[in-house]
Amino acid sequence: MEIVDPRVDPEPSGWAKFRKRAATAPMWDYSLLRVEAWLSRNPPVLAVVREGGRVLGACLAMLCGPARGQAFAPHPPRRWRPPAPCWAEVYLPWFSGHPAVVFRGHVPEAQQRALLRLFERRLAEHVGVGLLGVVYRALPTGLAGAASGPRRPRREIDPTTVLANRFDSVEDWIAALRPPVRQAVRESRAVAAELDVTAGAGRTDLDAAELAALLNEHRARQDARAWRSGQRARVAGLHLDTRSPVPTAYLDALVRRPEVTTRTYRNGTGTLLGFHTLIDGEGGMAMPHWAALPAERGGVARLSVDAYARCVGNLVERGRPELTAGRTLLDLKAALGFDTRTLVSVAVPRPVLGR
Repeated sequence: MEIVDPRVDPEPSGWAKFRKRAATAPMWDYSLLRVEAWLSRNPPVLAVVREGGRVLGACLAMLCGPARGQAFAPHPPRRWRPPAPCWAEVYLPWFSGHPAVVFRGHVPEAQQRALLRLFERRLAEHVGVGLLGVVYRALPTGLAGAASGPRRPRREIDPTTVLANRFDSVEDWIAALRPPVRQAVRESRAVAAELDVTAGAGRTDLDAAELAALLNEHRARQDARAWRSGQRARVAGLHLDTRSPVPTAYLDALVRRPEVTTRTYRNGTGTLLGFHTLIDGEGGMAMPHWAALPAERGGVARLSVDAYARCVGNLVERGRPELTAGRTLLDLKAALGFDTRTLVSVAVPRPVLGR
């Protein structure tokens, strides 16, 4: 097993081939990992395990420091220095409903367990004595079983939302909704028809700084609302959010990728009212980002409903098996026909690592 720092280490050999088979989401692209690592206060490292020379699996782990106030992580040290306390979160920060552990093909649970224990030992060696432990966040139940064990607390967290494609058309999907929801969908589509709605894959016409500002404002507002309401568990654990603000450079690279569709909503004066990204792959579609201007600043109510309706249209048109849409707004998505997929977190304190 090798552990690489995307900021300074070259892409592991065989990584591109492994990505095509097992880690198809663009978040696993090494160039995007490099941008994310340089612009994060909790930079990720990539652990790659091989079998006979080929890549068999991988884990992505953010190294998180307590009460770290700086905007970015310190530069990778060129020589040894006293270790600072940190913990590792095995987590895809911009794809939180999907695991940061992937294997090629079918790997039995017993082998997965052994490989995760090996990862923990190698990570402890890589980080040093300052590593406090590892938290596996947002694992599906199968992988959670491999990560679990004695003295490894686990708990079910907010699920991710999934819409199975069992529709012949968008109208077929609308017909399956409850009457009040059908009306809300039609009203949102009528409102959106009065706006400038533009969508395309690999877009080069967007101002990534504009997108990042809206997305980070949306995240901050959502976090503040969670604290005020006292319903923190309903907002996907944002009170424990260790992610950095979404970097402009990261979004700029993401929306230019051919498998990523970006849909923007603007009013007659050109103001950006909302946008979302949609990732397309043979295994399914995913909507990792959504942000909208609040009503008090000129935003449009229920704009997200139109966005979900258009994503369902893309789902049906491309014939993909499912659409995943993250871990927030669970009640809204349930009304729109989404089911949930169970996710589990597993905590591994330092004395238990590798056991």
